[in-house]
Amino acid sequence: MADPPVSVLIVDDQVPFRLAARAVLRRADGFELVGEAADGVEAVARVAELAPALVLMDINMPSMNGIDATREIMAIAPATTVFLCSTYQQADLPSEASTSGAAAYVNKEELTPDLIRRLWDERPT
Repeated sequence: MADPPVSVLIVDDQVPFRLAARAVLRRADGFELVGEAADGVEAVARVAELAPALVLMDINMPSMNGIDATREIMAIAPATTVFLCSTYQQADLPSEASTSGAAAYVNKEELTPDLIRRLWDERPT
């Protein structure tokens, strides 16, 4: 019997990136989109509602940024895995990113089905 798909929530205030991330997930075997959110406040609420296994979280958003939203998600749903996503180069990430509880960082330009699978398989459990 095959494992159930990994449920994914996409969080980004930019519709074009949400569309691109959806397309990547459609091509990623074993992953299933269960919802989307446009800011950190909505992300925390959607995690509480949907209990996704994985959240693809933008860093810069209105209302609540992705780093603060990740901290809140880790507090209410510690089994959830968060991958921070942004256009920052790794060296330019805000220092708070490393203490947010996120399992990985993905540059948006490098988001591919293979990368999502590799990071998921390598995540700390």
